[in-house]
Parts: sequence; structure tokens; C-alpha cells
Amino acid sequence: MIKVSVMYPNGPETKFDVDYYKNSHLPMVAESLGDALKGMEFSVGIGGRIPGELAPYVAVVDLKFESVATFQAAFGPHAAKFAADVPNYTNVEGELQISEIM
Repeated sequence: MIKVSVMYPNGPETKFDVDYYKNSHLPMVAESLGDALKGMEFSVGIGGRIPGELAPYVAVVDLKFESVATFQAAFGPHAAKFAADVPNYTNVEGELQISEIM
């Protein structure tokens, strides 16, 4: 099992519409990926190491798949649609990491 994390860097100029992301973008992603998507978890950063410090990431979504190949086959055909929706919820580029779940 793998986890694909999309992490949106935070900063003083970062804009992120949590409601749009949660209620429009993520449902579109889940519907597009279908049965290949085995689980999803969305979290919003609320702080860093020091009290009052910004969280390093304004938001993180973790998508679970059986394998990298399954992820690539499901995600690839929809990548342009997902990317086109980004300006609707943020002004930053998400960082993507693929991890093996141990």
C-alpha cells in the first residue's frame, strides 16, 4: 500500500480556500479516481514548532492506493483536470510525495 501526499506550502502570502478544496476539489478527485483510491485524509495546518509560528503546510491531503502503478494509471488521465482546478482554491503549488505505508 502507498500514500500519495500533496502538501501545500504555507507562507504570509498563501491563500487557500479550505471549503472549496474540501467540498469541490476533493470530491472531484475521489470520483475521478474511482475504486483505485483506497482512502483519503485531509488536514489543515494550524501551527509550527514555536507557538504562533505558521504551520509549514497550509494543507495536506493523503491519498492511498494499492501500488504506484495503480496510482499512476488512475491519476494520469485526470492530471490536467486536477491542475486546472488549482487556481480555484490556492495560489501556491503543491508538493507531491509518494510513500510506502509500513
